Amino acid sequence: MTEQNTPTCEWASVKDAPVRALFPGIRLRPLWKGNGGAKAYVLEMDADTCWQGVDVHEPGPEEVFVVSGVFNDGERDYPAGSFIHAPAGSSHVPQTKEGCTLFLFYPEG
Repeated sequence: MTEQNTPTCEWASVKDAPVRALFPGIRLRPLWKGNGGAKAYVLEMDADTCWQGVDVHEPGPEEVFVVSGVFNDGERDYPAGSFIHAPAGSSHVPQTKEGCTLFLFYPEG
């Protein structure tokens, strides 16, 4: 009889994830890193904060889910519950007036 290798689930808690300050009022919490460079994060942005410079999506796309608050990409507002797909090579300037929490997924790193 051969033993079956069943994949196990991996999980992380936002409250236990280390916090890395990216810019004043903007914090990144890593949740998961997979094979091939895939990554998942939570990004917290305080009210009246803006990314310093332009956020370019390389080498692959960025998937964003607005968990709470209102996120603005420099062109429009996205309220809680919004999903944004930013293809590889696209860019934006993340910002928020009221503050927001985002779930970020990078399928290709």
